[in-house]
Amino acid sequence: MITIGFIDSVHHSLWDALTASGIACIDLSTAGKEEVIQQLDHFDGLVIRSRFRLDRNILSTLSKVKVIARAGAGMENIDVGYAESKGIRCVHAPEGNRDAVAEHAIGMLLCLFNNILRADREVRDGKWIREGNRGIELNGKTVGIIGYGNMGSTFAKRLRGFDVKILAYDKYVSGFSNDNVTESTLEELKEFSDILSFHIPLTEETYHLGNEAFFNSFKKSLYFINTARGKVVDTKGLVQALKNGRISGACLDVQEIEDISFEGLSRNPDPELKEAFEYLQQNSKVILTPHIAGWTHESNEKIARALFEKMMNVIR
Repeated sequence: MITIGFIDSVHHSLWDALTASGIACIDLSTAGKEEVIQQLDHFDGLVIRSRFRLDRNILSTLSKVKVIARAGAGMENIDVGYAESKGIRCVHAPEGNRDAVAEHAIGMLLCLFNNILRADREVRDGKWIREGNRGIELNGKTVGIIGYGNMGSTFAKRLRGFDVKILAYDKYVSGFSNDNVTESTLEELKEFSDILSFHIPLTEETYHLGNEAFFNSFKKSLYFINTARGKVVDTKGLVQALKNGRISGACLDVQEIEDISFEGLSRNPDPELKEAFEYLQQNSKVILTPHIAGWTHESNEKIARALFEKMMNVIR
């Protein structure tokens, strides 16, 4: 019988669909890491979110596994190149949470532009401040998008109706201009953007792409959104850009200081990184959320459905 090991918990519909197809599912989500590693090669497939990294050392012990399914978008916690060199197919489900990420990014931006979080706290404290909370409109702004895959393209779609101009740059995708989006160079984004949103995976190439020099290279002071991965931004560089006015405000769902599991902050962060993050926490021009942009009830189920189809294409 084909067996699948669930290293992490995911929406029950994936388990249900697999078992209905005659596949045995084993729950490893509460077992310790070493116990899990010892059992991995008993399975034909593995399901993981971000609990720990499936690196070369772990993957080298696998001879039976045919597919690894990542319940989410990014694949940086799996050594995909090495896995596929061993004949292990790696699949993920960025289409499952792209709507959630796009809506969250817009929600954060609207909160920032309209001082909604601050105004809410003030009213709860009995303060009625109108002029001090005068907002900014999206209408007429130019939004620059870096990364035009599932997340970036869906973010652009959700911006329809706000009467913004959208410029998008993707090093690996071309020919996507339409009535809503203009395919652009990075230099054009730097020239015209009022708002910048990252929708890129974490790779060696994108690590710390958003650093102080990068933000300083834009012509205008930016409003910045990151719902991608924390480490595509150099936190210390972002702080300097906020301090020198190159960044007017930031919406950050992900943090460089996050633990690899995404379930909290690193327990032993670099002291300078910790200090930089504390600055973000105290800055009223920054909105922070705990890596929940793609974390909706609907996306949870969509991811499960997408993974089922992709896994079955490998193991059936």
